[in-house]
Amino acid sequence: MVDFAGYAMPVQYHRKGSPHALSIIDSTKWTRESASLFDVSHMCSIRWTGKDAIDFVERVTTADIHGLETNRGTLSVILNESGGIIDDTMVSKIVSKEHGEHVYQVVNAGCAPKDLKHFEEHLGKFGGDVKMEVMWNDRGLFALQGPKAHEVMQRLSPSTDIKSISFGQTVFMDVSGMQCIVTRCGYTGEDGFEVFAPGEHAVKVWQTLKDQPETRLAALGARDALRLEAGLCLYGHDLDEETTPTEAGLSWVVGKARRDPASKNPFIGSEKVLAQLSDKSLYTRLRAGLMPSAGPPAREGADIELDGEVVGKVTSGTMSPCMKKNISMGYIKKPFNKQGTELQVVVRGKKYPAKVTKMPFVPTKYYKP
Repeated sequence: MVDFAGYAMPVQYHRKGSPHALSIIDSTKWTRESASLFDVSHMCSIRWTGKDAIDFVERVTTADIHGLETNRGTLSVILNESGGIIDDTMVSKIVSKEHGEHVYQVVNAGCAPKDLKHFEEHLGKFGGDVKMEVMWNDRGLFALQGPKAHEVMQRLSPSTDIKSISFGQTVFMDVSGMQCIVTRCGYTGEDGFEVFAPGEHAVKVWQTLKDQPETRLAALGARDALRLEAGLCLYGHDLDEETTPTEAGLSWVVGKARRDPASKNPFIGSEKVLAQLSDKSLYTRLRAGLMPSAGPPAREGADIELDGEVVGKVTSGTMSPCMKKNISMGYIKKPFNKQGTELQVVVRGKKYPAKVTKMPFVPTKYYKP
């Protein structure tokens, strides 16, 4: 167990004789082959209601929420006035009997205090009919990830046609008789589901998911390897308040409907980000994948060089359990970020050859009917 954003979080499950006591390597492979269960209840959920809720969330994120189909979600980012990333976030447009059309949002636990402060500050400036309901410690949030996750969910929810739910879609469904909000999404590159369970059902939902024959518990060690293999960013490492979505290779999170400089409801930070989208010369570095061919893994902070000149910095790196190769991502100056460019990484004072590589390193398997 380690401290993670103020929570005691497991790095790895370990008990002699338990089927869940897998090494980080085996846990990563199990996720790619079957189904792994992650407890992500530390993340902060927010429900936005009121007739102006969508307009407000569009103000503080880059998402085109008006353009989303009902009960669909998307990855987005929360920006500061300079276009730097305060946090990455999932936002969904949901309709329920209790709340009507509203927005459900999940933000990172480590960023939640500053995110909430940011939202409160801009709520005061925005006005309108918007209510922010923070749902953090009164529910469970569980991620079931892997190619057999759909089999588990179908067994536990026989009245729901799991095959009809596409990646990014949210549904209200019974999980073994307990009403939950379920989104087909995840942070591993695999098909999977995130299950939002009310507090009174949270432990039972967790135990029910854990006890399925396809399921093994997984923790932070495997989660980090999986997300890096999938080329996904970790806030505070690959993203920060000095980095714009364009530099991070996340231009796609700026919805097409949000790219009009004359918009009546521009997102915070839009001036700089929209300028970079229209003129690539306004930014000089890009996030890229890197595959060293020798030496130990090039981890966060390692220099990336060309002929002795530092041209970039590694932000994440590990040994890929599935590829059995070292992989890294980082920010590299243009034009050295181009795929196939031969560079070097500096690890413990020694230089090792590395090639700029397209991400994801492991093919993603997001489900579409």
